[in-house]
Amino acid sequence: MRSKRRKRVREHKPAVLRWPIWQLPRWLVAFIIAVTAVYVAAIGVALMAVPQHDLLHNLLLCGALLLCTAATVELTKRVGENAGVIKDVYGVWELPAAVLLPPVYALVMPIFRFTLTQMRIRRVPLHRRVYSAAVLGLSNASASIVFHAITGQGFGTATRLGPGGPSAAIWVSAVAVAAMAMWAVNTSLVFPAIKGADPTVSIRELYLARERVQNDVAELCVAVLVTLGIAITPVTIILAFPFVTLLQRSFRHVHLVNASRVDSKTGLLNAGTWEREAASEVARAVRTHTPLAVALIDIDHFKAVNDSFGHLAGDKALREVARTLTMFLREYDLVGRFGGEEFALLLPQAKAVDAFRIAERIRAHISATPIDVHDDPNTEPVHLSISIGVAALGARWDSGTGQLTDLLAAADGALYQAKQDGRDQVCVITESTTFGLRKEATN
Repeated sequence: MRSKRRKRVREHKPAVLRWPIWQLPRWLVAFIIAVTAVYVAAIGVALMAVPQHDLLHNLLLCGALLLCTAATVELTKRVGENAGVIKDVYGVWELPAAVLLPPVYALVMPIFRFTLTQMRIRRVPLHRRVYSAAVLGLSNASASIVFHAITGQGFGTATRLGPGGPSAAIWVSAVAVAAMAMWAVNTSLVFPAIKGADPTVSIRELYLARERVQNDVAELCVAVLVTLGIAITPVTIILAFPFVTLLQRSFRHVHLVNASRVDSKTGLLNAGTWEREAASEVARAVRTHTPLAVALIDIDHFKAVNDSFGHLAGDKALREVARTLTMFLREYDLVGRFGGEEFALLLPQAKAVDAFRIAERIRAHISATPIDVHDDPNTEPVHLSISIGVAALGARWDSGTGQLTDLLAAADGALYQAKQDGRDQVCVITESTTFGLRKEATN
């Protein structure tokens, strides 16, 4: 019997080792396991402390909130779930559970939601769903703790308003603070995981962008109002659902608008968006007499990569080059894919020599870093090189001809010169001189 058990363990071990989670950095794997373990322990503690009074009322309210969650999942299914960080409205249903019910309900609700999402919308690596459920469960529990600490009410008695309880103003304020605590805990646990998987992600782009903040505030306000309404009467759930549906549609609209600005293969700005935003920056630089530079980047002999390894491998190489560009640029620089294997950079506040140094660091890094274009670790990586043409805004453009088209034409000429001189180098054109750094000069 024992030998059969060992045999089964040996048979299953290779499958376990193939789980995608083991491809993450070790510290991130340990972090995910630790958070999940805390979540499981929290459920165990909460189960032992479930109050028996109002048990039927609590179960019915939890069931109604779960039905709303399921309906929201079905609405999401119609448009599909996007990859990456997803803005949703499920918090509108989970905040009432955190405030109005004992903590165990708020802890286990994300398990139901992500199980349904995995089955009904899109399958993703299981560790991502488990970790997301753990993070949201702990976020909900933190909201419950904060609310009850402020109001001084016992768990499961949060519906007490007016006589015998806190004033309406204090109660609503406590709910709002609890919602902010939920957001803060969720953000603090999610961002390390995202940053560990993709070091190029910035907290400013992920959480502090204007539209993102507006969406978070809108969701928080609706969740507080829904919680207040349900505390008065659970019938509010029926009236709240249409408003939550509209909120969800508005979030999707924002996502579609943002997606229309982005190149789908690389995640950089697409050509049209880059040109519009770059034109505004150039006009501002001319008006304020501040330095600015534009760079055009072309991957050398990229057609050979597609011909030798296939277009999927070529797409992966494009993404790696795009990731390198974002690593070396400042937050206010603009980077976009101009089409094919060509990229464009706009560098505000950069003189010719500054732009040259930035471009050279990018060129050197790509030239020295092999790129794995296949999932098979035994496959040889690909070595790429890039040519870069840079044009810096100078006195010649200050007279009224300082347009983006002029800079792009100059940068394109510099790029052509870099290719003519042997590729894998940077060439800079200013109004008075042309200079560059050849590959041989760095050896």
